[in-house]
Amino acid sequence: MSQPESAIADAQAGGRNGGTPPRGKEPLAKLAQRYGLRRAIARPSLPVYLRQLWERRHFIKTYATSRNVSKYSNSMLGQLWQILTPLLNALIYWLMFGLILGASNDITNYAAFLITGMFVFTYTQRSVTGGAKSISGNLSLIRALHFPRAALPLAYTIQELQQLLISMGILVGLVLITQEPVTVYWLLIPVALILQSCFNVGASLVLARVGATARDLNQLLPFIMRTWLYTSGVFFSIQDKVVESANFPQWIADVMYFNPAAAYIEFMRDILIQSHPPRPGIWIVCVFWAVFALFFGFWYFWRAEERYGRG
Repeated sequence: MSQPESAIADAQAGGRNGGTPPRGKEPLAKLAQRYGLRRAIARPSLPVYLRQLWERRHFIKTYATSRNVSKYSNSMLGQLWQILTPLLNALIYWLMFGLILGASNDITNYAAFLITGMFVFTYTQRSVTGGAKSISGNLSLIRALHFPRAALPLAYTIQELQQLLISMGILVGLVLITQEPVTVYWLLIPVALILQSCFNVGASLVLARVGATARDLNQLLPFIMRTWLYTSGVFFSIQDKVVESANFPQWIADVMYFNPAAAYIEFMRDILIQSHPPRPGIWIVCVFWAVFALFFGFWYFWRAEERYGRG
């Protein structure tokens, strides 16, 4: 009898004895280790895990694209909604905050200011919300196929990035309509999007692990996102409202700008809108959140790789 066959026979003998190895025999864990056997769902090392994700990059991209195509497949206008949705959202918020509440009186080129904030925040909001549901909403796929589970929140973020690229074309067109000049700073748009995408991936991975076990998270997320929206300076200038109008200390505004959503919004406004007062050092905050969220998100999600889809 070969060594693997001997190991299987010993394991079966242990099973017939209620899990207790026969007298004079090794425990199953040591026996498996001696014969070079390991669990089928054992968590790989982090470098191996990242390599497995890279090997499945085509699956991740295809999965994200197919979700985008199927999202509007049952509607009459189809993929046209990818253009209409951001436009309608921008119009509604401009009517509510710009005209009715009079925010446009305090901010130069409020239309470009508001649209930029809405598009940038929506990218993060939808990426994080999708990531939170990526594991709990795909249990049948997880249990049927073996693949790195991080592929799912990654695919959800790529799906939102594909929609953002369409929205960015609309955003640039609307900014030009508001007579903002094209400057050399526009070359930094891809840099801003890459930094924000890194943060979105990390945040999606964190919430994907939390959402895999805490099913009530999906009920709380709309309230969390709404609070995040109203504290990120989408509809107002944090510096003007907090420091100049409300007379709060400057450090409160600095803390609010450290909010990653506010930082990426402010960075994009600095790039696109010449009349917008630049926020010194905001790019440093953007780089910090991109690097920290990406590394911590992968590590935090990878630590629970063996538990996704169990139970």
